[in-house]
Amino acid sequence: MTSRSSSPTATSRSGPGVIRACVRGVDWLSAAVAVLAGVLLVAGVLAICHMVFVRYVLGQSTVWQTEFTTASITGAMLLGAPYVLATGGHVAVTALPDALGGLSRRMMQYLASLISLAFCLALAYASWHYFIETYSMGWTTGTVWNPPLWPMLLPLPVGISLLSLQYMAEILRPKHDDCGDQRGDG
Repeated sequence: MTSRSSSPTATSRSGPGVIRACVRGVDWLSAAVAVLAGVLLVAGVLAICHMVFVRYVLGQSTVWQTEFTTASITGAMLLGAPYVLATGGHVAVTALPDALGGLSRRMMQYLASLISLAFCLALAYASWHYFIETYSMGWTTGTVWNPPLWPMLLPLPVGISLLSLQYMAEILRPKHDDCGDQRGDG
């Protein structure tokens, strides 16, 4: 007679494995989207170079470059934020947590992550609502170039949603990951 093992050790081994896989999946997604953020940043820089050439070398006016640059560099920032969080590249004032150390430090970081997650979830909800409204109503920028507004807004809900996922991953991340990540600053 065969039966599945339901011992506590079998359950505890599968639970953390699933969590670790989810955390790594979110980390991978953040890194993949960061590549897109890099492409947007380069596109914005190239548009600035084009704008300078057209305006100052050819003496012509520019139409699309300023708006495109603003959208692409802002999009790069929003889409790159989850990767920055995943790699610990964000700026943090750590004087108090470092002075406390130990459990107090971890509890403070956990609370800060929960508050940040709540803010990101609220912003993601509102930005998706705004994006859907913009797309469904066919809004444009109202400038001389006048492109549709939704492609310029898309990085906001996508980036903030991914940042929310990354905060969840940081909260759930094992504090001593076997892949060399021993930050412990979830």
